[in-house]
Formats: sequence, C-alpha cells, structure tokens
Amino acid sequence: MSRGIAASSASAEGVVTGNTYDKYGSTNPVVRRLMGSFEATLDELMGMARPGSLLDVGCGEGVLTQRWAAHMGAGRVVGIDLDDGKLRAEWERRQAPNLEYRAVSAEQLPFADDEFEVATAIEVLEHVPEPERTLLEMARCARRYLLLSVPREPLWRALNLARGAYLRQLGNTPGHLNHWSKRSFVALAARHGEVVQARSPVPWTVLLVRL
Repeated sequence: MSRGIAASSASAEGVVTGNTYDKYGSTNPVVRRLMGSFEATLDELMGMARPGSLLDVGCGEGVLTQRWAAHMGAGRVVGIDLDDGKLRAEWERRQAPNLEYRAVSAEQLPFADDEFEVATAIEVLEHVPEPERTLLEMARCARRYLLLSVPREPLWRALNLARGAYLRQLGNTPGHLNHWSKRSFVALAARHGEVVQARSPVPWTVLLVRL
C-alpha cells in the first residue's frame, strides 16, 4: 500500500505493496528532477515539525523512514506496512539504532493515544480502502503533526498517459483506489486538524497538519 523502490508485490492479504515504478532509484533526468522537488518539500516540512518521535505509516521499503531516523538522533522511529516478504527483506537492509519496523494494518494501529509526536503517510492514502479511518488512527497516535502526501489528480493520471503508461486504466496507477485534487485533499485533512502548510511539488500534494 506504499511507496518503495522495488517492483510491486502482494502482501499476505493480497494487497499490492511497494511501487510499480522505481521513482527513488530512477536515472531518468525528468524523474530525478521531480523527485528532488518532492523530497525537498518533505524535508522542509519535516524540519518545521521537528519530531522527537515518528510513526511512518505505509513505510514501504523504508527509504524515507531510515533517512528520517538518521536525522533524528535517538528519537524513536517506527515504520509500519503490510506483511510482505520483499518488504521485510528491504527492512533488513535499512536499519538504525532508533528504528523499528512492524507488519501491521494502518486501519487499526497497535499504539497508544499520543504515543508519537508526528505521524506520516507518504504516498499511502491513495491505496487504502478506508482513508478516513486511517487518518483517524494516525491522529489518535500522534499528538503534534501529520505529514501527508498523495498524487495530485487529475495531473497524475494525465502525466501517466503522456508517457504512455496504464493506457487501459486511463492513466490510473495500479493500486490507486482514491483520487484527490489539492482542494479535496486539503478538505479531507482539515477534518483532523489545522492544515498549516499545503504544497504542490509536481505531481503531488503535500500537507503538514497541526493536531
């Protein structure tokens, strides 16, 4: 249900995990430029949140999760995703003393209220069957901020079509169940807190939400 660097596979529940396209490892100059802007936006908003502890929901192979753990010193970081053998193998490669991974569902998080300062869901909510429920759980477990990103529609599908991808699906990336414009995603997030930053690195929407 999440971003990653490997080809997508299926969890024990049969849900697609990982990415269908290797954005983080791509050598394509256009992709690298887009990803650079996206990751710079995430870094800036994470710097504003300054978490002492972090829950990364839908952590995928742990690319960003490990990076954040390295920047947080001794601050606790937990990455969760669905149970998938390929993801577990990637988790073994991406370790840090303050980092742990767990195979659990985002719709029922096994954590206490306010257990983390910040919870993130980066390229995750478009995959989950009940995004509202996932956001409720994230807001329950975090006490300061949510950091969220989703593909910005209809731009995302238009760019897929422009590169000749997923033509039979009208540009919809496999596994994307939910679709938001920037305005509609801000409206969804605003039901859980104050949207203090709303950024638009092409082709994403990235929000920082104060709880």
